[in-house]
Amino acid sequence: MAEDSEVTRTTPTRTSQSLALYRKYRPATFAEVRGQDHVTEPLRQALRSGRINHAYLFSGPRGCGKTSSARILARSLNCVQGPTPDPCGVCDSCVALAPSGAGSIDVIEIDAASHGGVDDARDLRERAFYAPVAGRYKIYIIDEAHMVTQQGFNALLKLVEEPPPHLKFIFATTEPEKVIPTIRSRTHHYPFRLMPPSVMRDLTEEILNSEGVPFDPAVLPLVVRAGGGSARDTLSILDQLLAGSDEAGIRYDRAVALLGYTDASLLDEIVGAFAAGDGAAVFRAVNRVIEGGHEPRRFATDMLDRFRDLIVLASVPDAIATGLLDTPPDRVEALTGQAERYGLAALTRAADIVSTGLDQMRGATSPRLLLELMCAQVLLPAAAADERSVLARLERLEAGAAAVGAKRPAAAGAGNAHIERTEVTPAPRPSPPRVERPEPAAASPSSAPPAKPASAAQPASAAQPASAAQPASAALAAGPSGRGSVTTETLVQAWPHVLDAVKAEGRVAAIVIGNASVVSLDEAVLTLRFPRQGDVKGFANSRYEDLLKQVITTMFGINVVVRAVAGGDTPPAGRSGPAPAPPAAPPAAPQEPPASRPTPAESAMPPVSYPQAPSVPDTGSAGGAGGSQGPFGKTAFPSADLPPLPPPPSPDDEEDFDLEDEDMSDSLPHDLSGMALVQRELGGQVIAEYTD
Repeated sequence: MAEDSEVTRTTPTRTSQSLALYRKYRPATFAEVRGQDHVTEPLRQALRSGRINHAYLFSGPRGCGKTSSARILARSLNCVQGPTPDPCGVCDSCVALAPSGAGSIDVIEIDAASHGGVDDARDLRERAFYAPVAGRYKIYIIDEAHMVTQQGFNALLKLVEEPPPHLKFIFATTEPEKVIPTIRSRTHHYPFRLMPPSVMRDLTEEILNSEGVPFDPAVLPLVVRAGGGSARDTLSILDQLLAGSDEAGIRYDRAVALLGYTDASLLDEIVGAFAAGDGAAVFRAVNRVIEGGHEPRRFATDMLDRFRDLIVLASVPDAIATGLLDTPPDRVEALTGQAERYGLAALTRAADIVSTGLDQMRGATSPRLLLELMCAQVLLPAAAADERSVLARLERLEAGAAAVGAKRPAAAGAGNAHIERTEVTPAPRPSPPRVERPEPAAASPSSAPPAKPASAAQPASAAQPASAAQPASAALAAGPSGRGSVTTETLVQAWPHVLDAVKAEGRVAAIVIGNASVVSLDEAVLTLRFPRQGDVKGFANSRYEDLLKQVITTMFGINVVVRAVAGGDTPPAGRSGPAPAPPAAPPAAPQEPPASRPTPAESAMPPVSYPQAPSVPDTGSAGGAGGSQGPFGKTAFPSADLPPLPPPPSPDDEEDFDLEDEDMSDSLPHDLSGMALVQRELGGQVIAEYTD
C-alpha cells in the first residue's frame, strides 16, 4: 500500500511536467494577455464600469488568444468580487475556471465544428433558460462559430436577440464574415490580431528562462518566424525544440535543421556572390542547397526574407538599433556590410525577381531549374531595360568610381566586384584602302588654290608631339576624383579619346557624335554644338546619346545630361583643335576658315597634338592641304589614312544644301544621305551631281 500511495503522489507531478507550454503558460487574467491591448483594455473598462453586453464576438487568426480571453471574461463575470477586471483567483469560480482548473458547470464550451447543426442549436436553446447553478451568469462559449450552419444560427437568433438576464454568449471565430449579419449585429465585436515579433520574442525568452534551459540567442528569431505571430504555434515549436535539447540547451544548428530554414552562412555566401557578380559562387551555393536536401522554394523564400532585411537596412541605417529589424547582435555588422555593398536599387530589383520566381515555383516540376534561372536574372541587371535594372547599373558604376577615387588596396575586399575605369587610349588601326580619284577634265593646275605649308597648319603638333598629349591623359586620370575637377577645358582636351571609346562601341555612333564639338560643361549639363539642325535631329532620334553618357561616366566618373544645339557650319572640336567660337559676321573675301582661329580662352590652353593622317592629293579642293579635315575628323581618328573633306559650300548654295539635308534626315536613321554619305562613309570626293 505504501508503494501504491507513493505512485499516486508522483503521478500528478509527472503530468504537470509534460504539460504543453501553450497550456502551462496560458494567461489567467486580462493583464497577462500579451499583444492584445486594443482588446483587453476596453473589456477591462467595461467590467470596471458595469456596462456588460449579453453577447460578444471575438475574431482573429488562430492561436492569438480568443478562447483564452473568453475564459478570462467568464472568470471575471462569475468571480465573487465581480464583475471585475481582475479576478481574485481564490474563490471557487476562479479556481474552477483557471487555466489548470476543472471547469464550471455554469460555463459551457461548445465546439461548433462538431455541434453546429440545427438540432444542437435547439438543444442549447432549451437548456439556456435554466438558471445558473453556482455562478452569477450562465455563459456559453461557442468556438469556431463560423461552422454553425445557417439553420443553426436562425434557431439561435431569437435567443441571442432577447436572452434572459442570466445568459451570456461569447462567440469565437477565425472568419467573422461567415457569421450571419443578424447574429453579428447583436454582438460587441472585438478583433484580435497576430502578436508582434518583438512581443513574441520577449515571451519566448521569458519562458526559456523560467524553464531554466540554455539557448542560443539566434534561435529566438527562427522560432518567432516559424510561429507566424500565433502564440500557440510559437510555443508549440518552442516546446518541440525544448524536448529535443540536451545539456547544451537549444542550439542554432539543430533548430535550423529541424525547422527547415536556410543557414545564415549560406545566405551570406549567395548574397555576397550576387553583390560581387560572381556567378560561379552563386551556382555553387545553389548546388549546396540541393545536395543538402533543402527545398528550393524554401531557400528562395529565405533569400527573399534576407533581401527584405537588407532593403530595410539600406533605407533605414539604424533599423537594427531602433528595433525595426529583429536581428541578433552578432549579425549586425555582416548585414550592414551587405546592404552597403549591394545598393538599394539592386536589392529592390533582386527582391522583385525572387518574388516573381516564387509564384512560378508553386507546383513546378523542376524547382531547381527555376531557382537557377532566377539567380541568373539577378546576376544580369543589363538583361532588362526597366528602371530598376538601369538604377542597378548606375549603382555599380558609382560604386566602382568611388572605389577608384578612394584608392583602395587591391587586396582589400576580395570577392567583391568593383568596376574600375581604365584609361582609354587610341589604338593603332589598319589604314583603309586609298581611293584614287581621277582629276576633272576641265581642271587645271592653276585653278587649284595654293596649299598651306604643313608647318603653318600644325606648328604645335609637329614641334612637341609627346608633351602636347599629356594634358589629355591628365584629364582622363582626374576624371573620377569628383565632379568639380572635370571642367569644359578638360573635356575639350579629352574629346578625341571620348570619340575613340565611342567608336569602339560602334562606327556609326562615332560618325554621328564626331560631328559635334564641346561647348560647355556646366552643372552636369554637357552642351554639344552640331554644324546643322539636321545633325541635331539625327543625334536626338538615335540611341547614341545613352552611349555617349555611358562612355563619359566610365572615363570621368560623372553623370551628365546632354544638350545638343545647332551652330551653323562650325567644325566640331577634335578635328582641327579645340572648339572655336562662331564668327561674328561672314567674311567679305576668301580667307582662312574660322576653325583655324581659336578663341582667347583656347589660345591660353596648352596645345594638344595627335598623330596626323597622311595627306592625300586633292585637286580642286580648298581644304585638302595637310589632311586636316578627314571624313571622320583628324583628331577623332588620328591613325586613319583617309582623304580630306571637300571645301565648305558657297553662301549661295549653303541654304539649298542645308534644306536638302534636313529634308532627307527623316528618311535616314542617322541624318546621312547623298553627298554627305559618300564623303563620310566612302571617303570619296563629289565632283558633280546630276538631277532629272
